[in-house]
Amino acid sequence: MLPKLPRESLIELCRKMFLIRYFEEALIGLHNEERFKGHYHVYIGQEATGVPAISCLGVGDYLFTTHRNHGHLLARGADPRRLLAEILGRRDGYNKGKGGSFHTNVTSLGFPQTSGVVGGIIPLATGAAYAVRAQKTDRISVCLFGDGALEEGAAAESFNMASLWKLPVLYLCENNGKYGQGKAAGTARSSTMAVYPLTDLPAGYKIPAQQVDGTNAGAVHGVVSEAVKKIRQGGGPQFIEAQTVRWPGGVTNWPVVPIATDAAIAWDVTSVPEAEREWYRDSDPVLIFIRELVEKKQVSREEISEIQQGILGVVSQAVEFAFDSPYPNSETALEDVFA
Repeated sequence: MLPKLPRESLIELCRKMFLIRYFEEALIGLHNEERFKGHYHVYIGQEATGVPAISCLGVGDYLFTTHRNHGHLLARGADPRRLLAEILGRRDGYNKGKGGSFHTNVTSLGFPQTSGVVGGIIPLATGAAYAVRAQKTDRISVCLFGDGALEEGAAAESFNMASLWKLPVLYLCENNGKYGQGKAAGTARSSTMAVYPLTDLPAGYKIPAQQVDGTNAGAVHGVVSEAVKKIRQGGGPQFIEAQTVRWPGGVTNWPVVPIATDAAIAWDVTSVPEAEREWYRDSDPVLIFIRELVEKKQVSREEISEIQQGILGVVSQAVEFAFDSPYPNSETALEDVFA
C-alpha cells in the first residue's frame, strides 16, 4: 500500500527510490569496469524501507548507519555527486575521500557516524539518545542496521541501557533474509541468529518491538511514523524489524546486476533472466511502489518514465563529477582525522 501522503510527497519518495537503485547499479558497473578498487555493499532491494522510514524523521534527528549506508544517505538528501566522489576516495567527497564507502559521515544531514564495523553503531546511537535526553531536546536517535548486528554483545547492552533509562532511540533492523531469496517478505529468518523472531530479543528488555513488511512502503511509513511519535512523547526506545527479500544480485561476495532496472519491468518481467524473474516480479520494492502509484492513479506510466530518465541523468552527472574530482594530496593525509 502507499503511504498516506500527498501526491507530491509520494512522487518524491519515488524519485529517491529510483536514485538509490540507479546510483547503486552505476557503482556496480564502475567496479566491474575496474574504474575503482575496494569492497562495497549496496542497498538494492531495501529502498521501500529506508526511503519512507527516513521521511518520517525531523531535520534535527540523528542517524547512525552501517555498511549499506549509500541508500540511507541518499534517502536523507545526500548529494549523489559528493557521495560517489567519497566512495571513490576523491577530494570533493563528503569526507575528502577519507571515509570511503563504509565510513561516509555527513553531519549536516544528521549522520555523525556510519561504520563498516558490524553492530558498532548500536552503542553510538544509544549514546546519542542519552545525550539528547540530557540536553532536553525533542530530537531522537535512529539506528539503522542489519540482522547480523544483533549477534554482537553491544546490541544487548545497548538495549538494556536504552530501556532502563527510557532513551529516545529507534532501532530499525533491516532483515534482508540472506537465505530468504524467493520467499515472501515477512517470512525471512536471520541466517546467523538463534532468536526467532528477532523481535523477541529487544522484547526481553521491555522494548516495544514489531515486524513490518519492508517491501511495503505504506506499512513502513505507518509503523515508523507511529514509533517516532511515541518516542518523542517520552515513551522510550522502540524496535522495528523490517523484512525484505535478498536481491538476487547481492547473494554473492561481489554484487552483479542481473538486469538494469527499468520501469517497464514492473508490468512485464519477460526480459528478466528466468532465475531472477520471481524476485523482480514479486519482491522488488521499487517496482512494487511504482505499480501502486499507477494503480492508485497518482501518476501515469509516462510520468514514471520521465522520473526514471531524469534520475538516470542525475546519476550520470554524479559519475562525471566524481571522476573529475582529484585525489587528495598526500600532505593532507593526517588532516581532519584523530585517534
